[in-house]
Amino acid sequence: MEIGTPLFEGAKKLLLLGGGELGKEMVIEAQRMGIETIVVDRYDMAPAMHVAHRKYVVNMLDGGAIKNIIKRESPDAIITEIEAINTDALLELESEGFKVVPNARAVKICMNRLELRRLAAEKVKVPTTSYGFAETPDEVKKICKDIGYPCMIKPEMSSSGHGHEVIYNENEVEEKFKEALLHARGKSQKVIVEEYVKIDRELTVLTYRYLSDNGVVTKTIPPIEHQRPSDVYYYVESWQPSTADKDIIERAQEYAIRVVNELGGFGIFGVEILVSGNRVLFSEVSPRPHDTGMVTMASLDINEFQIHIRSALGLPTPETKIVSPAAAHVILANNEGWAPKFINVEKALQIPGVQVRLFGKPSTYYKRRMGLVLATGNTVEEAKEKVRKASSLILVT
Repeated sequence: MEIGTPLFEGAKKLLLLGGGELGKEMVIEAQRMGIETIVVDRYDMAPAMHVAHRKYVVNMLDGGAIKNIIKRESPDAIITEIEAINTDALLELESEGFKVVPNARAVKICMNRLELRRLAAEKVKVPTTSYGFAETPDEVKKICKDIGYPCMIKPEMSSSGHGHEVIYNENEVEEKFKEALLHARGKSQKVIVEEYVKIDRELTVLTYRYLSDNGVVTKTIPPIEHQRPSDVYYYVESWQPSTADKDIIERAQEYAIRVVNELGGFGIFGVEILVSGNRVLFSEVSPRPHDTGMVTMASLDINEFQIHIRSALGLPTPETKIVSPAAAHVILANNEGWAPKFINVEKALQIPGVQVRLFGKPSTYYKRRMGLVLATGNTVEEAKEKVRKASSLILVT
């Protein structure tokens, strides 16, 4: 393979659809490899735009806009970073010869909970919670009656836990159904209704595919463990390595490989696994680096973002190694406004082994993820204590 010089003839180009904090780290890794980068997102001054060569601001559901930008830039690969994208445009572009990472079909399936559950539970046949699909409150009531209360309702398409609601009895169905749809991406009126299980552990099995001289290789990274407060459905804290039993880890990795191989393509996938008692259950998968995987910036010799960029370019990652127990904890906003400021960063950095990542988002809203604290330690528990203390010190104003 030949890699040219950015902004000159022969440069390799990567175009990211989505410019959040995950995209920012991908762009940084691409820049380190001398790759020309373009970021497209729905709002200006998104984090990844700060470090890319070029940017575009468009409605990400506008297929015509997406197709015209990609045809103008003619990138070597297109990487999706967010859920709210016109996936039909990606399928069309792929049919015309553009490379979508991991592939357009995988992106479309992963961004739709109904299609993903059908693939995992009915085609690949990995264990999941009991579930059903509904379009009306009456259908939700029937499924909940069959599964048993309480049950969980989620919109067909959403991200970061938006629209996840627990239904405790039949009287709550109408309200919770409306609330779930209120947070749905796009215009879908469908929901998935699931068995509500007591979660003992949540794991992310980062699983990646790359092209070697001997064909396609699929590998997993030692699982990342994460947790969040009760009734919170967005990412808060993660650590690596997991402290789960060997049997649980092996089953989680097996299910992740089976699902990812069915999705195909190249790149890294974040496969979410729930552990409830002796049950190891597939939950969801993202077709890109995972937010819980940001801990790999401290724990691994080759982080999840570099792995994804390598695979997108057709380059191998034959192995990764944990270099230290590590943890990560988010920094959240508690207000709404523009041009936020961060205070007490210097106090957080007085803790040995701590690093701080501020994403550079131009505005805040309640509980918006604005930064991340990373820490290494002699043990996972030590690293977790460090990130909890450091993140509590940093305030967003």
